[in-house]
Amino acid sequence: MRLEGKRTLVTGAASGFGEAIAKTYAREGAKVAVVDINKDGAERVAGEIAGAGGTAIAVECDVSKGPAVAAAVEQAREAFGGLDVVVNNAGWSHRNQPMLEVDEAAYDKVFAINVKSIYHMARAALPLMRAQGQGVIVNIGSTAGISPRPGLSWYNATKGAVNTLSQSMAAELAKENIRVNCIAPVIGETALMETFMGEDTPEVRAKFLATIPLGRMSRPQDIANAALYLASDEAAMVTGVVFPVDGGRTI
Repeated sequence: MRLEGKRTLVTGAASGFGEAIAKTYAREGAKVAVVDINKDGAERVAGEIAGAGGTAIAVECDVSKGPAVAAAVEQAREAFGGLDVVVNNAGWSHRNQPMLEVDEAAYDKVFAINVKSIYHMARAALPLMRAQGQGVIVNIGSTAGISPRPGLSWYNATKGAVNTLSQSMAAELAKENIRVNCIAPVIGETALMETFMGEDTPEVRAKFLATIPLGRMSRPQDIANAALYLASDEAAMVTGVVFPVDGGRTI
């Protein structure tokens, strides 16, 4: 098993990319804190992991709130005795629309969930990783931060921040044996898909697919596979990477 004994925490793990990452980590031997604002969803995923023979706890958490993130990390530490891997997956987007039609509340929310959550997680998790002398952080960015689409300007800005922040964190933390990498998915088959497209019609979907050379959207397991590699010892020499899982969209 590629993550045997690893103590991990995955945010936004009640559905989509996060659920696939949590279940893949557990399948590969990791203990997983399934963290999500959706308590029922987190409990479902943790229960399914346990039912398959894995080890997981469900943790309710609003990642935009510092005290909530600190409490989630503490629950993982208490349950597992430490924390080896954190995946900052929780994300949100405003609807695809002209930039000036996005109100200030939506702007603040998308930055709080997509960017400030990583600040909160770093403050909570890094002391544990430093005390252990090692750790891995995987941030979920986006191709939106590399090759932006119209109508998603403020969301694009958050993912540009995540992509760059991951590289900066990697440079700063490498001397402490803490690796930081970023996955940049193309639009995926998740609950946010319609939000990204504005409306899910055959015509709009065809327009999006036309920009992806492999001809399909990403799937949760595609992202989970990349997150598995980056968390594993196989990636021991990999840090500061923004890894597009995008079917060639950013070529």
